[in-house]
Amino acid sequence: MSSRQRDRGHHWLLGPAGVKLAGFLTLALVSGCGKEQSALDAAGVDAVAVRNIFLVTLVGACILWLLVNGAFYTLTRLRTGPVDPKFVRPLLIGGGIVAPTVLLVGLLVWALNLLPDQRAPGDGLQVRVTGEQWWWRVEYWPEGAEAPVVTANEIRLPADQRTEFVLAADRVIHSFWIPSLGGKMDMFPGRETRVSLHPERPGRYRGQCAEFCGASHAWMAFAAVVMPEEEFDAWLEREAADAVAPEGAEAMRGEALFRSEGCGACHAVRGTEAVGQVGPDLTHVGSRETLGAGRLGTTLKDFERWIAHTGELKPEVKMPTYDHLGEAEIADLAAYLKGLK
Repeated sequence: MSSRQRDRGHHWLLGPAGVKLAGFLTLALVSGCGKEQSALDAAGVDAVAVRNIFLVTLVGACILWLLVNGAFYTLTRLRTGPVDPKFVRPLLIGGGIVAPTVLLVGLLVWALNLLPDQRAPGDGLQVRVTGEQWWWRVEYWPEGAEAPVVTANEIRLPADQRTEFVLAADRVIHSFWIPSLGGKMDMFPGRETRVSLHPERPGRYRGQCAEFCGASHAWMAFAAVVMPEEEFDAWLEREAADAVAPEGAEAMRGEALFRSEGCGACHAVRGTEAVGQVGPDLTHVGSRETLGAGRLGTTLKDFERWIAHTGELKPEVKMPTYDHLGEAEIADLAAYLKGLK
């Protein structure tokens, strides 16, 4: 290589094109490393197993690549002189067939041995999750319970326990996935699938539907909160209670609007006349982490925005947009919903 070619190469690497390439590679490496939704940030027994499968398989793929390309490289080098068939045949069979087969079969057997734990029964608590369009219906069934504790768009789990999930879907296929806690499992209409998770590290993680399910698929997420066992038991007891009565003039006007607008035909608020089953249960909606299955937060302004712009925020969602209400009425309704804790 001439000095001019070397200088040109150095200029390319250090110039704008090189900077763009370095930036692209950096983004590619870190784009999936966010702690809230990263399969590499394992916070449970099952996520550790999935991460180990990935890392060991990656190492195996590198070894396989070296073996196969090493064989081809050796053959290419031999082309400059006489080729001895007695040398070529063992190289092709060993490096191209035997070694890859042994490596791949070994990886497959090892990986399959790690998966049964994700189908193991839980330690007592069962959570039934139904994928709707586009939100999550969640029912907690503690051991021995006669009725579930119903909520929506949020999963809370006790740490250091294995919890069994019974999964279903309403109309189309969905996929239940909390990357930091374990692998994904598809959800089918008319059929139940099961997976269990054993979280170890308390914290907030992000779950997501991993199967394209329609217009608002990208906005079908949920918060997954892992709590110490005592905190979880206290939370579940509060969640099972009826809704609190509204406080303040705004919230009381909002409750009246909730009834007059017919919201109770679609939504349930335990302890009131609202018993609808079409949409999410709103009994304690004000205490949740998000609105609209991860679409917004739960500030008062978020409630107002959701009520007034539902269709814009979540295309083709069943809930109508209440843009016929005035700003004051929307604020009253938001105050009532925010107070449901």
